[in-house]
Amino acid sequence: MPEISIVIPCRNEAANLPLLLDEIGAAMAGRDFEVIVVDDGSTDDTASVLGAQAVLHPFPLRHLRHEKSAGQSLSVRSGAWAARGNIVATIDGDGQNDPQYIPMLVDALRQAGPGFGVAQGERLKRRDSKIKQLASRFANWLRKAILHDETRDTGCGLKAIHTDILRKLPFFDGTHRFVPALVIQEGYQVVHCDVVDRSRRHGKSNYGIFDRGLQGVLDLAGVWWLRRRRRRMPKTEEIRHG
Repeated sequence: MPEISIVIPCRNEAANLPLLLDEIGAAMAGRDFEVIVVDDGSTDDTASVLGAQAVLHPFPLRHLRHEKSAGQSLSVRSGAWAARGNIVATIDGDGQNDPQYIPMLVDALRQAGPGFGVAQGERLKRRDSKIKQLASRFANWLRKAILHDETRDTGCGLKAIHTDILRKLPFFDGTHRFVPALVIQEGYQVVHCDVVDRSRRHGKSNYGIFDRGLQGVLDLAGVWWLRRRRRRMPKTEEIRHG
């Protein structure tokens, strides 16, 4: 069984996947891992590209396909439940996340100890347009003010999280932007790691600024309600007698 499952949620990223998979193979050399590409209802050549890539790499490359697009968060959920590794590392399929940071995140999570549930990447030198950067800064400021998750950039796709903890989190269309707050709700801490963003190589984003912004406000209200109504999960141990 692999130790690490790298989950790549993607939709119509056939042009970006070959180089991304090459980079993952180089970054993870010497480690025991698998790659799970969650094809979120793609209408491009993703299936044929992954079929060709599967025979080129020494690591297990698995292809999960949603019949129709369900969004990034539910794609991560599908990958989490299919994962065979004890740690799930997530990375976006558009090439903006650099795979060289995956080992760093995994090691940071392990070294932080059992009280930590997730290593969250926080992007430096954002390559998005200025309006996207401003929208992201406002969204992160608002989220921190309401949820107090002490995370500068929860929208970064680079994360490493214990598989059993990831499977416990509530899943909805937007979960991936609230992972630190939800992990804290489960009684664990968050370790933060700076990563450097880079430009998308091919294609265009599947998410619009205003659609994502409106949905994000609704999701934030939902997570706020959830945290108020649900007690933080206690640590539980069995006491054996006799």
